[in-house]
Amino acid sequence: MRKGPIGGLGAGRRRGGRTQRPLPAPPHRPPSLMLALLLWAAGAGLPRKPSAVAWMVWVRSWCVVCFERSLGFQCCPFPQLGHKPRSLSSSQVKQVASLVDLRRLWGSFLKPMLIERYPGSPGNKKVRQFIVDSLATLAAGWRVELDAFEDRTPRGVVSFANIVATLDPAAGRRLVLACHYDSKYFPRDRQGRTFLGATDSAVPCAVLLELATALDASLLKAKEQGSEVTLQLLFLDGEEAFGEWSESDSLYGARHLAEHMAKAQHRPDTSQLQAMSLFVLLDLLGARNPTIQNHFPLTASWFDRLIGIEKRLHQLGLLQSHPREQTYFQREPAYGPVEDDHIPFLRKGVPVLHLIATPFPWVWHTMEDTEQNLHPPTVENLCKILAAFLAEYLWL
Repeated sequence: MRKGPIGGLGAGRRRGGRTQRPLPAPPHRPPSLMLALLLWAAGAGLPRKPSAVAWMVWVRSWCVVCFERSLGFQCCPFPQLGHKPRSLSSSQVKQVASLVDLRRLWGSFLKPMLIERYPGSPGNKKVRQFIVDSLATLAAGWRVELDAFEDRTPRGVVSFANIVATLDPAAGRRLVLACHYDSKYFPRDRQGRTFLGATDSAVPCAVLLELATALDASLLKAKEQGSEVTLQLLFLDGEEAFGEWSESDSLYGARHLAEHMAKAQHRPDTSQLQAMSLFVLLDLLGARNPTIQNHFPLTASWFDRLIGIEKRLHQLGLLQSHPREQTYFQREPAYGPVEDDHIPFLRKGVPVLHLIATPFPWVWHTMEDTEQNLHPPTVENLCKILAAFLAEYLWL
């Protein structure tokens, strides 16, 4: 995956013979209208290379904000972002956090996914069925669909299948939590080891299953009450490149699903893609004390809410191995985007929160990305923070 680790000024990691550099941070103040338009024009003329594409998407999202502010509009250009969350009391925060069960997350959900699972492999099909079966046991009654397709890759034609789980298909809007369940293909090493991708992205998948399980009763109640905003889980296939990352060799599942949802009707005047209120992507999580940065100005208020939840949980003594109020979610320094499964959705106007560790875990794309190099307290803490975020967003 082209997530060239983002570090300090001039940092980068060589991959595939090319050095990936961090994208510059956005300005602290929006530029003038003229500068915004110039940036827009510059973005439109960038060469169609993967790094340029990500930068162009970021520039355009920032220019929407600049253009809006320069004209004096106070409303958001994306109606989805007008959603109002519910603020939890301290007792409610404690109750939601208590529902997260690390033992279940680890033993029931994570361990079965720590196998080789590149697209088209037996392990990929096994993990896919495991996710489907896990969701089928929940009382909330998820509608689970497979978005199956074939695509040409450097390894020939490969079968892929995205898992789309929707709590209440009839609800007007959807909060989307997404991750990829495939692992990158690597040959066995000299010790006979296969690549397991614990942080990339077994832990995010396990977290999504734990959230659905921990909040099962509350989600069922919200569904029965006909909440206007529901939860949708996307387990995407084919995020990783088979060879050198490119627009055609990467994001297979996300590209296919975004195109499908843009055409699939949700309501008479709304596509399934337009029904997405917020797209939250989890990736490269599970190592000790990650730094998670905000990548998009348009969703900064939701990122700030995650910061506030982390602080509250810390103050209430509900986080383990958590030395400061704000350890994971960092407002500064700001970073540009990292290419990942959100890109096809972002290009089509979906508001995105990208929850990815930057810099990347040291185990990224190595045989050391295993269970042994995960940090259980961090995994549990992140799951608690996200559980509280869901409870507030969905009014559980």
